[in-house]
Amino acid sequence: MEQTKVEKKGNPLGYRPIGVLLGQFALPAIISMLVNSIYNIVDQIFIGQGIGYLGNAATTIAFPIVTIILAMSTLLGAGGSAYAAIKLGEKREEDAEKTLGTVFILTLISSAVIMVLGFLFMTPMLKIFGATVNTMEYARQYTSIILIGTPFNMLSVVLSNMSRTDGSPALSMYALLVGAVLNTILDPIYIFVFHWGVSGAAVATITSQIISAVVLVVYFLKKGKNMRLRRKTFRLDREICVRALPLGISSGITQVASTILQVVMNNSLVYYGNQTTVGGDVALSAMGIVNKISMILISICIGIGIGSQPILGFNKGANQPKRVRKTYLLAISAATVVSILGWLACQIFPGQILSLFGTQDIEFTQFAIKCLKIYMLGIFTAGFQVVSTSYFQSTGQPLKASVLSMLRQLLLLIPLILILPLTFSLDGILYAGPIADVASAVIVSLFVVYELRKLNKVCSASEA
Repeated sequence: MEQTKVEKKGNPLGYRPIGVLLGQFALPAIISMLVNSIYNIVDQIFIGQGIGYLGNAATTIAFPIVTIILAMSTLLGAGGSAYAAIKLGEKREEDAEKTLGTVFILTLISSAVIMVLGFLFMTPMLKIFGATVNTMEYARQYTSIILIGTPFNMLSVVLSNMSRTDGSPALSMYALLVGAVLNTILDPIYIFVFHWGVSGAAVATITSQIISAVVLVVYFLKKGKNMRLRRKTFRLDREICVRALPLGISSGITQVASTILQVVMNNSLVYYGNQTTVGGDVALSAMGIVNKISMILISICIGIGIGSQPILGFNKGANQPKRVRKTYLLAISAATVVSILGWLACQIFPGQILSLFGTQDIEFTQFAIKCLKIYMLGIFTAGFQVVSTSYFQSTGQPLKASVLSMLRQLLLLIPLILILPLTFSLDGILYAGPIADVASAVIVSLFVVYELRKLNKVCSASEA
């Protein structure tokens, strides 16, 4: 009894009910992920209405640069937060605080490197990403401003991850929510009122990122619960770099894989679409909408995975295998329910879902419905896979997390997109999605079965 009382004076991650904790941490993460997904869609609407297709083309061309920034941010944020959570679980608060300082410095250094390289090699990069004579100037304007905001962009992502581990998931949500709402308000003002065009959209974006970053920096300077930004921790700790960064590699790989996948898929859709009566533009537009629908569904699953990470990491460090197992199984169950509901919606109500993105001609609608039903046929496995990758990341198994993060997109989906159309033309691209989903789920399940057996043995040993 006395031990329980003492324990409950410590971090609530070690004793509060798992269901309560998962709801407390996952809900803000889900909202944050959804806000980012929806705000990207809204952003494109304003740019398209105020500037036209060349404006949207400019943001599409700049997307790989944005993804590179996000990849580095998630690598540092996810790795740092996972390592800090383990240290907090081991009751080594000083090491967790050193992790925060190290990650903060690494964020500033890497953002400066990205900015310098971005400006030095902007023209050749934009050409590689698809800029033409008509779009180059728009792309240059947009990219230049986005690069200037790199430090704030990265800090907002990294510190939002760290604030969840510090026990303030709501702050992480509010910081990102304020930025996203502000961006949505400023976009039409800068584009339609000030007539700043593409530059206005970029300025709105970095303004929101600055606000989010400032809120999070102030929190860690003055109100951090277990970690604070202090002068003595503003230095690079070699051991932390070596141990923490590998824990975030899988998150970074996921972002890079998404960019490579998008390039391969876009080119394949246009090429094979033009060989059919559908047309390349129709195929590209339809898949773009399907990917947005998929992004919203996956965002919820990622939010559940992110919400489980501090709980998993802390209890891993605190040597409480039963709580680790329970957290993982509960997170998988929640994400799987979401995936199945999303899958059912796509199969039963495809027309109604697509109508939310505007009315199109009959030919487009027919292909978009076919695209949605076939490509999303295996989406019911998404929650299981996303949460499993988060589990391995947060429990200090970076190699497994990295392999699983590459599995669906890089190792399965891209080769399938390149191979299947050789026989099945445009339909081959559509069926590549569910085949990759199911195949990767089978492989992930092998990792999971082995891991659960280990956890069950440890739990049994602790009861003996």
